[in-house]
Amino acid sequence: MTTLGSVVYAFFERHLTAEKGLSPASVRSYRDALRLFLAFLAARHHRPITRLELKDLTAERVREFLSHLEAERGNHIRTRNQRLAGLHTFFNYLAGQVPEMLAEAERVAAVPRKRVPPPGTRFLERDEVDALFAGLPQGGETALRDRTLLLFLYNTGARVQEAADLTVGNLVLAPQPRVTLHGKGDKWRTCPLWPATARLLREMLERRPGGVTPDHPVFASRQGGPLTRFGIYKLVRRHTAALGTGPGGDRPRGISPHVLRHTTAVHLLEAGVEVNVIRGWLGHVSLDTTNRYAEINIRMKEAALQACTPPTGASAGFPRSPIWRDDKTLLEWLATL
Repeated sequence: MTTLGSVVYAFFERHLTAEKGLSPASVRSYRDALRLFLAFLAARHHRPITRLELKDLTAERVREFLSHLEAERGNHIRTRNQRLAGLHTFFNYLAGQVPEMLAEAERVAAVPRKRVPPPGTRFLERDEVDALFAGLPQGGETALRDRTLLLFLYNTGARVQEAADLTVGNLVLAPQPRVTLHGKGDKWRTCPLWPATARLLREMLERRPGGVTPDHPVFASRQGGPLTRFGIYKLVRRHTAALGTGPGGDRPRGISPHVLRHTTAVHLLEAGVEVNVIRGWLGHVSLDTTNRYAEINIRMKEAALQACTPPTGASAGFPRSPIWRDDKTLLEWLATL
């Protein structure tokens, strides 16, 4: 007899992990969504989770759960949509395992995502990046590691988990230094390293007590273990605290490792790097993700505006006839063809 517990176990162990090969971080996201949903169902039915049945999983309960997330837990619409995406995947799997649940799964699939404006993309200006590195401590037990980590994040645009998972074997610090990053979707990509980044990495690893092997973490804690994504987040926030105010200095401006990733993308774009190259550099699956950086660079917009200054006459607008029609030399050449 198929039970809720057996379906949930198979969903995580067989479907998400073995069949789809999702990363542990992605599996945890599904786990959190389903854990909250099951706890909500148990409270609504006044039964422990262990006594819930498949028939308790209904589209109406899913709608109530989504309302609960917003009204009672105070979750943002993006969080609500993320939980719904997880439930869509689970009910789709459930319908394949228990055909009797197909009709209910179809009703859950019809529950729509809420529209929400895309999140603002924060990045640091070049003078802010200069101020960040100028203000880093020069001495101390972790000074070299912190400087190396921040420069590495800015150089590569690596995601925080990619930096946390990085091992010494993924580095090539030869005359053409580069790093191989393991990103989302179990995909690998290679990024070039600046000579300054390679020099700091080499110096940091050479100073590590006991030496390093290819499987050792590149960025280690004081205890010798790998820095966690939360440890890297705290480190970045601490060193960017002086940059943590917006224009005028009166509103908070949180700077996370992902802000450094956005900064890399914008500065690559400013340097004239082709968008497809930036997509490969950052490990984006879709070019649409990369294209958004072209929308946030005000300096490039101002440059484009100066290049397209409109005529003074309001009615002039675009030329009424092609410019080549006024070019006598060109017209004479065309007549000889």
